[in-house]
Amino acid sequence: MAKARNKEAWEFFGELLRELREAADLSRNELGARVFVSGTYIGLFEQGVRKPQLDVAKLIDVVLQTGGIFERTCRKLIDGSPYAVYFNDVAELETQATKLCEFAPTVVPGLLQTADYARAVTVAANPFATEEYIEEKVSSRIDRQVILQDATRPEYWVVMHENTLLTPVGGPEVMARQLEHIAQLIRQRWILVTVLPRTTGAHASMNGTLKLMEFADQPPTAYTETSFSGTLLDDPAVVKKAQRAYDLLRVAALSPEASLALIESAAEDFRRCASTT
Repeated sequence: MAKARNKEAWEFFGELLRELREAADLSRNELGARVFVSGTYIGLFEQGVRKPQLDVAKLIDVVLQTGGIFERTCRKLIDGSPYAVYFNDVAELETQATKLCEFAPTVVPGLLQTADYARAVTVAANPFATEEYIEEKVSSRIDRQVILQDATRPEYWVVMHENTLLTPVGGPEVMARQLEHIAQLIRQRWILVTVLPRTTGAHASMNGTLKLMEFADQPPTAYTETSFSGTLLDDPAVVKKAQRAYDLLRVAALSPEASLALIESAAEDFRRCASTT
C-alpha cells in the first residue's frame, strides 16, 4: 500500500512538472538543457517512470520559478523511503528492469540475501541502532526480492568474488543457509551466478559493487556503490565503460557449472562447521 502511494505521489510530481513546463512555454528539450539532463529524461520524469535527483529538482524550481515546490516534494518522498538517499532511484529502477547484471566483491547482493544474512550485515554496520531500525532495513531489503518471484522477472546475472562465499557473515549456520539459498535459485534457473576466483588477483571494478540495468523502453543505466555512498550513472559513454568492466569480470570468472559446485562446496563446509560448534 505504501509503495502504491509513493508511486502515485511521483506520478503527481510528473503531472505537475508537465503542466508548469507547458505553462512556461518550454519543450522537454529546452527544459532539459537548462537543468542539465536530456529532454528524454524530462519526459520520463513527467511519466513518473524516472525520479529526478534532488539537485535536478532544485534546478527545475529555479527555471520554472515555482518557489521550491519540486524540491520540497522530492525531499518529502525521499524522506519517506526506507532506503539510503543514494539508493532510492536504484530500488525503483530494479522493478522496471528487463535485465540486471551485478558484481558483488565482498557481500552477497541484497536481492539474494536471506533475512538472517541481511540482519547480520545491517547490525555490523549499525551496532547502536534500535531493533525497530534494524527490522525496517532488513524488511525493505527482503521486500525488494519480490521482483525475482514475479513471472516477468528480469534476467539476473551475478558475478560474485570468491571472498563473498568464504566470509562467515552471521556465523557458519547463517552462511550455510545463505549459500544454499543461492544454489537453490541457480538450480531453479531464476538467476545465473558465476564466481570470480581469488587467484584472479587484480580485476575490473575493484573499487566497489557494480550494477547494470537494462529496460524495454529506457536507456540502460549503471550503479556503483562503496561503503558510504552510491552513484547512478546515466551518461551513455560512462555506462558503456561500466558494461565493458562487467564483461571483463565475466571473462575472468569460473563457468556457471564450476561456480555452482564451489558455492555448494562452501555451503557444505559451513554446514559441517555449524554442526561441530
